Amino acid sequence: MSTPTTTTPETAPPAATEAVVERVRDRYGRIASGELAGCGCGSACGTAEADLSRELGYSQQELAAMPAGANLGLGCGAPLAHLALAPGETVVDLGSGGGIDAFLAASQVGPSGRVIGVDMTPEMIARASAAAERAGLAQVEFRQGRLERLPVEDATVDAVTSNCVINLVPDKSAVFREVARVLKPGGRLVISDIVLERALPAAIAGDVLAYVGCVAGAETRADYFARLAEAGLGEIEILADRDYLASLLAAAPQEVEELSRRTGVAVEAVAGSVRSLTYRARRPLG
Repeated sequence: MSTPTTTTPETAPPAATEAVVERVRDRYGRIASGELAGCGCGSACGTAEADLSRELGYSQQELAAMPAGANLGLGCGAPLAHLALAPGETVVDLGSGGGIDAFLAASQVGPSGRVIGVDMTPEMIARASAAAERAGLAQVEFRQGRLERLPVEDATVDAVTSNCVINLVPDKSAVFREVARVLKPGGRLVISDIVLERALPAAIAGDVLAYVGCVAGAETRADYFARLAEAGLGEIEILADRDYLASLLAAAPQEVEELSRRTGVAVEAVAGSVRSLTYRARRPLG
């Protein structure tokens, strides 16, 4: 097996970092436009999106209420189940994609609430906005932007959610600082994301397709939550912890086989080290 690497995207040269961002944008743009199947974080290649979503924790009732085309099978959890939104609240969905979590949030905050989905991919914004219009959800808005520079005003948000997207952002510290900025004092977040128990073999860590598939962009659990705390977010609670690669092997074995072939690493050998977490945290009142 290749020697593990501890290099993080935050230390990469800016040009290399932006090249990765462009690869992510291109990949997810092609998924949104239908050129590719949903082979992102949810790895729904060859798997019905609804089946994968039920496995992650979405109910049949929630999925049946979704506007057509909102569920692209790209998540790694079901964070809205833990966010406990109330009517009239404002929530931001980071990396909103096709809009599945934004639309679930809309049903919880009601017409008096507000849902803001943020995504950097124009095709995703167009797809989700069209679905919101068809469904008559006037309280839902999708804004194009980077998670490191959210197009949201300071201290205006009751809650933040995200589903398997922050691992795709090279500068995760900037994302957490932005979350702390837009949350009201006492505001909360529930996020599903990918973290590592230990560094990946260098061949996988350096593989661009593994990055856009949510594996190579992940950080170690310790580094990830240290960045969250440094941004001033506390009361961290792990709500779910799953073996992501085991789920990947079950849902899309062909994708795992391709990664093994491309990198020369038996991905099964690092099973258990890539975790899909759902966690809660809060911005302090003070």
